[in-house]
Amino acid sequence: MSTLIERLESWPLLRQLRRSDPCAVGDTAATERTRGLKARIRDAGKPVRSVCPYCAVGCGQKVYVKDGKITDIEGDEDSPISRGRLCPKGAASFQLVTGDHRIRDVLYRPPGGTQWDVLPLEKAIDMVADRVWQTREETWEENAPNGESLKRTLGIAHLGGATLDNEENYLLKKLYTALGIIQVENQARI
Repeated sequence: MSTLIERLESWPLLRQLRRSDPCAVGDTAATERTRGLKARIRDAGKPVRSVCPYCAVGCGQKVYVKDGKITDIEGDEDSPISRGRLCPKGAASFQLVTGDHRIRDVLYRPPGGTQWDVLPLEKAIDMVADRVWQTREETWEENAPNGESLKRTLGIAHLGGATLDNEENYLLKKLYTALGIIQVENQARI
């Protein structure tokens, strides 16, 4: 008999009626499990404001960092763009930076190769710089056929991402202008 009474007592509806809480907005709706729940970000660390890297929208994110490691990523409610909301890809960006499936090495497949080689980052950067300089030299246009001064290359173009801030875009534009690259665009204009 006591087990039947205990079972009836555990029913939320009976608790609501007994405690005069028919809408279940008070303590009657809580269970032992819900009483033990805490906010996911309560111990997540210090929030650092960032921008989602996925598309041209540029939704604001709060990246929680504790002991030098990212512990959580959520939407930034102070962002005028997204007001704390993230799309499924933005909400899953925590796995982008912390997932064990993420490739953390520079992979290179030489022309005609069938295997990827792991390269040190410094060597990969040097290879990119050499190729940029070689392309610039091979495609440099000093003057037009009519003698007009050009000082440009059409062999290199740049399409920037929306997650770069104004300062980064400014520095990139300065670099490209110094190299004679005139085909510079940014997807944030869409």
